[in-house]
Amino acid sequence: MPKMTFIKTDGTRVDVDAPLGLSVLEIAHRNNIDIEGACEGSLACSTCHVVIDPEWYEILKEASEDEEDMLDLAFGLTPTSRLGCQIIMTEELDGLTVSLPAGTRNMMAG
Repeated sequence: MPKMTFIKTDGTRVDVDAPLGLSVLEIAHRNNIDIEGACEGSLACSTCHVVIDPEWYEILKEASEDEEDMLDLAFGLTPTSRLGCQIIMTEELDGLTVSLPAGTRNMMAG
């Protein structure tokens, strides 16, 4: 089973199983990692924003225009920011490391 690592905002590393075909957001939720995902992966928010470890960023498929548009709304955007709902686990991503940003901006709340 592929694995991935989440780095929490306090720096704690959490290694988890990462079943093929699941998104980073789904894997986070299965492992009680604190990623909101307010729109449940429908590309309507940026609350599943994660920061990809630079060595992994180039391996990922390029972000779609819709994902780029949502990322523009993300809090604490970095050059390797992606939306967790758009990263689907493959064998190639075994060992993927992502960091949780310091905060999120939920445009859907209110």
